[in-house]
Amino acid sequence: MDTAILDWLLEKDDPSVRYETLTTLLGLHEDDPLVLETRSEIMKNGVVRHILDLQEPGGYWGVPHTFYTAKYSGTVWNVLILAEMGAHKDDLKVRYGCEFLLSHSMEPESGGFSTGESRKTNRGLSSLVIPCLTGNMVYALSKLGYGQDERLKKSIEWICTYQQSDDGESVPPQGEMYDRYRYCWGSHSCHMGVAKALKGLAAIPTHMRNELVNHKIEQLVEYFLKHRIFKKSHDLNKISKPGWTKFGFPLMYQSDVLEILDILASLHIHSPDLDEAISLVEKKRTPDGTWKMENSFNDRLLVPIETKGLPSKWITLKALRVLKTYR
Repeated sequence: MDTAILDWLLEKDDPSVRYETLTTLLGLHEDDPLVLETRSEIMKNGVVRHILDLQEPGGYWGVPHTFYTAKYSGTVWNVLILAEMGAHKDDLKVRYGCEFLLSHSMEPESGGFSTGESRKTNRGLSSLVIPCLTGNMVYALSKLGYGQDERLKKSIEWICTYQQSDDGESVPPQGEMYDRYRYCWGSHSCHMGVAKALKGLAAIPTHMRNELVNHKIEQLVEYFLKHRIFKKSHDLNKISKPGWTKFGFPLMYQSDVLEILDILASLHIHSPDLDEAISLVEKKRTPDGTWKMENSFNDRLLVPIETKGLPSKWITLKALRVLKTYR
């Protein structure tokens, strides 16, 4: 690995990238003094601290009831970024944000996460539960230390029960849950829903995955192998998601080739069907050894994260992590 690039990723100005580099590229243990010091810095400096400083006393950001619809400054998106950035649960503000979403976005009967809340109960509405949001919240809450929480277990069960990986089936899935949002389900599952469901389940530590979770992961992985991640499964010469070939971070409800490869690498998935996607990552490496930020929501975030068009520590970290596994 290029020592100059490694030194760049280990710079102290971005403790989140530094922490991920130490643990996932260099393989340092969580108990290593350097890792512990860096993890502590995440909560004191940089994006995580800035986001937490903007939190309202009720545990939300912005206006309470626009926790999802305020893209990408609402509570859902800030909790998701905190998880991506390596924030941890022992900070009170992190817990307040998580608890706000568990109370206002989660639909208590099914465990799915809703884009809006009931005016009467202030709980998530069953009619507004969607798969990509549920997957993102399972990911975020798992990363933020809620793995043993019964409410999160219910959300995981929701994914295992309802998330489809249909590929142009002649008869779309039937039932109340599927009839609400045909653009999420239909005869061909929404790529974003499958991606975020897989991301959520992959964030569950291996020893905490039950048979249902492992089976659902296998189904969702097969979906992306069939599509070679970004191709049309019924015509592999065509790209189904052109936007997925431009790498970005954070991706919110969207996804891209690099994010999916990073998830598959974490699951130790190896297949010739990944070769085109891996080659795409290799081709995007610039002469100086970095990868650029091609896709960004910076102008809509409360706290900007890197700059579109410039070398990106996050994209470079993820690309090196993928190539470490596959090359």
